Amino acid sequence: MDLKALQFSILAGAALLASPALAQDQELAKQLSNPVASLISLPFQFNYDSGYGPSDGEKYVLNVQPVVPITLNDDWNVISRTIIPIVKQSDIAGESGSQSGVGDVLASFFFSPKLPTKNGLIWGAGPAFLLPTASDELLGAEKWGIGPTAVVLKQHGGWTFGGLANHIWSVAGEDDRDDISSTFLQPFVTYTTPTSWTFALNTESTYDWKNEQWTVPINMQVSKLVKFGAQPVSFQMGARYWADAPENGPDDWGMRASVTWLYPKG
Repeated sequence: MDLKALQFSILAGAALLASPALAQDQELAKQLSNPVASLISLPFQFNYDSGYGPSDGEKYVLNVQPVVPITLNDDWNVISRTIIPIVKQSDIAGESGSQSGVGDVLASFFFSPKLPTKNGLIWGAGPAFLLPTASDELLGAEKWGIGPTAVVLKQHGGWTFGGLANHIWSVAGEDDRDDISSTFLQPFVTYTTPTSWTFALNTESTYDWKNEQWTVPINMQVSKLVKFGAQPVSFQMGARYWADAPENGPDDWGMRASVTWLYPKG
């Protein structure tokens, strides 16, 4: 065997050995696009937005978002998704000074079949709870809330497309604060490459039924799954454009960055 043939054989063998690992990493990266994947994850998501009110207020939010799947039986899981916001903001309501601390927690529980339907649909539904955990009155609504939440999606090749929604009604809390009737809509599409890069486009729109106002951010993001030893971690960067917002809400562009620690079974 000449030298060129030997080099080709070595490269071909390396490619064959690497391809299963690449496929596994791509599948793991795709699971991050599935809100009801049976995968423990711990995302730390940082957001920055500006343009609030007449004083051009700013807001920094670190969302800690643990996702924990719980096996109910051979056919069903319940997926716990919690959003814990840690906020620092300034002049968010005119010249209102600065506040920092914990915001209101949103806890969602999706009852989801372990296997997709015959048409390949993946879905989950259940209750969502708004908890008045804010450490400052300007960091939260000071209301208890509850409502339904649901997600449906389909994955084919490297593509994932679907939507998540919830609606929250306030049921108790401070009488001098506005009641809540709010719908959240998150249609999304992502594409994951064989080398575990993911490109995502979504909107996280909210409609406030009490004030008849839309808030519509459009998010464009790219992420990469890497491994530190055996530990998979996903890094994400993205930009956000505010297509619509209340008069005292954010405007123009914002940004998002996140780090997600993954704990696959087995």
